[in-house]
Amino acid sequence: MLKRCGRRLLLALAGALLACLLVLTADPPPPPVPAERGRRALRSLAGPAGAAPAPGLEAAPAPAALAREVQSLSEYFGLLSRARRDAGPPPGGAPRPADGRPPPPPPPPPPAEPLAPHDVFIAVKTTRKFHRARLDLLLETWISRHKEMTFIFTDGEDEALARRTGNVVNTNCSAAHSRQALSCKMAVEYDHFIESGRKWFCHVDDDNYVNVRALLRLLASYPHTQDVYIGKPSLDRPIQATERVSENKVRPVHFWFATGGAGFCISRGLALKMSPWASRGHFMSTAERIRLPDDCTVGYIVEALLGVPLIRSGLFHSHLENLQQVPASELREQVTLSYGMFENKRNAIHMKGPFSVEADPSRFRSIHCHLYPDTPWCPRTTVF
Repeated sequence: MLKRCGRRLLLALAGALLACLLVLTADPPPPPVPAERGRRALRSLAGPAGAAPAPGLEAAPAPAALAREVQSLSEYFGLLSRARRDAGPPPGGAPRPADGRPPPPPPPPPPAEPLAPHDVFIAVKTTRKFHRARLDLLLETWISRHKEMTFIFTDGEDEALARRTGNVVNTNCSAAHSRQALSCKMAVEYDHFIESGRKWFCHVDDDNYVNVRALLRLLASYPHTQDVYIGKPSLDRPIQATERVSENKVRPVHFWFATGGAGFCISRGLALKMSPWASRGHFMSTAERIRLPDDCTVGYIVEALLGVPLIRSGLFHSHLENLQQVPASELREQVTLSYGMFENKRNAIHMKGPFSVEADPSRFRSIHCHLYPDTPWCPRTTVF
């Protein structure tokens, strides 16, 4: 028995000795991180006391979990990682929409100035032989709603026309479709506008439908005291002309112009600056300097002489373009429309309406009922 006890004691001592050797040869455990050191690390990452926050993070509030006192660096970085995952985009960045779509566009800018119908002078150029064929259609449609702002410039007396609308001006110009006759009528239009005191001058032809609501929206976005010349060019490049400088001297000149067939508008501020070349008959002599029609002469005065660029707008339309490409769903936004022939084919807006193409070849009556369904002669059950 004594031998057995001695053997057990020897084994126990050997096991204890082996355990001590293992403990001595192992690496010592790292000392615990004091809470104060964790607090100092948090303060060092946040910056010195009283310092401004980093740029781009001014509006980012500290999460509640980070606001309380942390006990270790490992806890701090764990909370910081969760805070970054939960935080939204930095201030100034686009918000993240829930459905992944981009944010909606900003609202349109407010109008530059309030505009009423009596602020606009619409000049309609025509000739005596088109009083019935063209003017009757305009008087039945858009002019019927806006007689106070529409002035008809023609070349012959017409008592029946004068009874239907009071604003008829006999220019006493030639009835020919020559550049001299056209410039003669434009000169009279310009002088009457200046005398009217109105804010905007708009010129159209007798084959134009004017959407006055859209016109007022467009013009209201520009101050009438500034230089504004807006319309649609019929060419894809500036027109090349020869300017007569003196009796024996000419020079090349090029400029953009808005075609009169689609209509154009000029602010009063710009119209007054045109006076040396346009008022009291000067318009016709200016047209002779470049030997071009009236709408080209307007572009010459505005762009070449005054240095004011044309503002191009796709909302004006003439018979010189394919009108069937104008979407019927966008008619309310268009300023002017037209009809006629294009590439030897009938050219008009393609749309459904209360009238057939045979009864309404210009589509002006159908357009008018689309824009003004309360017109007495428009059918009430029309689907456009």
